[in-house]
Amino acid sequence: MMEAKPKRRIVTENGDTGEDLVLATLIGNGDDVGPLVRHAFEMGRPEPLVHQLKNVAKKKEAEIEDLCKTHYEEFIVAVDELRGVLVDAEELKSDLASDNFRLQEVGSALLVKLEELLESYAIKKNVTEAIKMSKICVQALELCVKCNGFISEGQFYHALKTMDLIEKSYLKLIPLKVLKLVIERRIPVIKSHIEKKVCSQFNEWLVHIRSSSKNIGQTAIGLTASARQREEEMLERQRRAEEQNTGGLGELAYTLDVEDSEQDSVLKFDLTPLYRAYHIHTILGVPERFRDYYYENRLLQLKSDLQISYAQPFVESYQTFLAQIAGYFIVEDRVIRTAGDFLLADQVETMWETAISKIVAILENQFARMDSPTHLLLVKDYVTLLGTTLRQYGYEVGPVLDALDKSRDKYHELLLEECRRQIVTAITEDSYQQMVIKKEADYENNVLSFNLQTSDIMPAFTYIAPFSSMVPDVCRIIRSYIKGSVDYLSYGVNTNFFSVLRKYLDKILIDVLNEVILETINNNSIGVSQAMQIAANISFLEKACDYFIRHAAQLCGIPSRSVEKPQASLAAKVVLKTSRDEAYLALLNVVNTKLDEFMKLTENVNWITEEMPQGPHEYINEVVIYLETVMSTAQQILPMDALYKVGVGAVEHISNSIVSTFLSDSIKRFNANAVSAINHDLRVIENFADERYHSSGLNEIYKEGSFRSYLVEARQLINLLSSSQPENFMNPVIRERNYNTLDYKKVATICDKFKDSPDGIFGSLANRNTKLTAKKKSMDMLKKRLKEFN
Repeated sequence: MMEAKPKRRIVTENGDTGEDLVLATLIGNGDDVGPLVRHAFEMGRPEPLVHQLKNVAKKKEAEIEDLCKTHYEEFIVAVDELRGVLVDAEELKSDLASDNFRLQEVGSALLVKLEELLESYAIKKNVTEAIKMSKICVQALELCVKCNGFISEGQFYHALKTMDLIEKSYLKLIPLKVLKLVIERRIPVIKSHIEKKVCSQFNEWLVHIRSSSKNIGQTAIGLTASARQREEEMLERQRRAEEQNTGGLGELAYTLDVEDSEQDSVLKFDLTPLYRAYHIHTILGVPERFRDYYYENRLLQLKSDLQISYAQPFVESYQTFLAQIAGYFIVEDRVIRTAGDFLLADQVETMWETAISKIVAILENQFARMDSPTHLLLVKDYVTLLGTTLRQYGYEVGPVLDALDKSRDKYHELLLEECRRQIVTAITEDSYQQMVIKKEADYENNVLSFNLQTSDIMPAFTYIAPFSSMVPDVCRIIRSYIKGSVDYLSYGVNTNFFSVLRKYLDKILIDVLNEVILETINNNSIGVSQAMQIAANISFLEKACDYFIRHAAQLCGIPSRSVEKPQASLAAKVVLKTSRDEAYLALLNVVNTKLDEFMKLTENVNWITEEMPQGPHEYINEVVIYLETVMSTAQQILPMDALYKVGVGAVEHISNSIVSTFLSDSIKRFNANAVSAINHDLRVIENFADERYHSSGLNEIYKEGSFRSYLVEARQLINLLSSSQPENFMNPVIRERNYNTLDYKKVATICDKFKDSPDGIFGSLANRNTKLTAKKKSMDMLKKRLKEFN
């Protein structure tokens, strides 16, 4: 065949426009004329384009005619060849018909065999289906048997999983309706049976876990107590290091820390029955019902545990009661941490609020009933251990600690009363004799332990302490009070409780110790030695106040240097100092009373004697001996300032006694001989005062206030009465120099009683001389001028 490639020609006719040529060129080149068509319609002028297309079509038809004319011969050849092909096709058709006939003959036999084969396949299919259905029934029955075995063995989880497999994978496939119906009816019965068995096992676990809660709580609290003991031992080592100045520790805060992992490893209790029961109820599709059942039963158990028996004293049952509560909430914490979403935090919070309100009410009630600080402290310690233990598990124990804080005053009242009895016993049973210490150990226990030493040098033994046994006894009582107070205040609401402790320490020192001492001082039966020893004891108790505040600071974990400042001292120290002054006054009153008994000037002195005295009266020797004894004892026991006060008070009282005797209404008159006798007595006292003032070393301390200076009023009065010119008293210069302590009225009263003449009937005629007459005139002039002055 010849192939002729048409040549592209552009036919132009007369009258063709430029647009026709462009369109013809595009079509001839095979380009897309779509844009032209779209543009013509968008412009609203399709008619010109249609006209142009028609022109192009006419031109193409002309080209086709030209082409056909050119290839006419080739077309004739092609038609002849096509006729030859038709002949060959007829021959092929005849051959096919012949082959088909022969195939039909051969295939008939095969078709019969095919039908037989298909029938065999159908039978095989039915048999296979029957075997499959039988296997399903057998497998379902085997699973049922297996499920029964799990139930009998108590493996309820596996039994439920097996039933779930039967329901989902086999029940719909079982062809036997009878078998299917039986299985469908038994499944709910079996599930109900499993649920009852699981609940029964869970109820047994509830009983068991409740009975185990006490041991769980006791174990946990014991671990907390051990940790607290380790902490206290560490604090003790820190205190000792601070006391030995081995390093600056600063203010340290210690908190009790017990690792949860440690407690979890020790607190072993089995929650498997709970997990199993919850898991099985989850598989049964009723997890909410089981959660509610658990919560309601545990809440009932809690309410039962919160009931206490009033038949048994609380002090005997509080540990069991609190340990049971601790164990209960430790179990609940383990449940909420390990059982997923089984227990809600709000539910545990509700249970805890129920427990905390009941515990607080019980504690407040029981604390109000208690009358022993020891019992209250025991309960408080265990409650703080409970709080520390449960705080580690995230429970808010603030209300419990607040209840303890509210009972703080009650505890200290009981402790104060107990210490009051001990202090009263220590003071009333005191011998008021200086303590004799024979061994170094006793010195350390009774002196060094409370910083009562007067020297840093260890004394030789036997050592006579300046205080009596009451002082170390009272110090031990106060120390035990501080320890008891710290024991109650520690591990409570306030971690920095030193200020509170200080208040209670001042209270026992002021309201108890000081009051008991004052009662003893004001007792009329107190003697000189007792009053003197009490005054000495008070001075050492003042000194012990510094030890008390340091000891309290150490127990509170506060550095000693922070309480060594003057402004940090106890208020009781000032109060005791005032009581010490009271003791000095009581001592002086006893001494003065005894001096009055010895002196009795109205009885021991002949105020109108006619004989000139040759020396002092006998009573004055007893006075000096008594004063010597008092001052010697005081010098051994009392500090120098107290010794000075005793000496000054005694001689001043003697001076006042002499002056008051002259003023006494019982002395109606006296003469110069009586004045001379008193002068001898006064000189003995003055000599004693000077000797004791210098021998005791007081002259080195009180240089401007000797004992003699406190006899000045009596001396000036005697000098005035003995003076040859007593009227000089009215001379301001002389009076200021020689009689400045004498009062006008007193002098006037005494001078009125001065009668310098004997009582005899002829007294005015005897022993008269010019000197006496001049003195009498001077005295009369003084009396006259005093009357005028008054």
